[in-house]
Amino acid sequence: MVRQGKAGRGQPRSHNLVTVTDNGHADVVALRREWQRRNRMAPSAALSLDFLRRDIAYFQQVDRHGGLSTDLRRRLAALADADADLLPQLQTATLRIKPGSTLVREWSGRTYTVLVLDKGFELAGQRFASLSEVARHITGTHWSGPRFFGLRRGVGTSSRRNPNTGTPDA
Repeated sequence: MVRQGKAGRGQPRSHNLVTVTDNGHADVVALRREWQRRNRMAPSAALSLDFLRRDIAYFQQVDRHGGLSTDLRRRLAALADADADLLPQLQTATLRIKPGSTLVREWSGRTYTVLVLDKGFELAGQRFASLSEVARHITGTHWSGPRFFGLRRGVGTSSRRNPNTGTPDA
């Protein structure tokens, strides 16, 4: 919703499609009616008012500024119709560490060694379901486990790290 200037307090703002009051609320019936007009079907009772507002706002944006380009719509349709064999190429690779590997990380002057198990990880005899749980246990705050152990590049990771030692590759 785009607000232009200040209207009188308590006065509704009139947009092309739905009347919205100063506090951002629209008449529920008007929202459902507008959604039905746009989609040519009645909205399910399960659709939240937030979804209806956002969907109508999207349509308003398309009306004002245009929608997706023809080329982009073609590309998206091609992806939707893509052969299932091509889908793994489009997805990001998941991290796989062989059971029996060890990950080493130094944190606050202490060295931590984590053993990779078939299902989970072990640190000092304690088992964890994920590397993120291990990182949280070590640091006391939320971390991406793979990033903490240098297995993923991210903010603050300037070089590749050896997944077995956690140290930068030479």
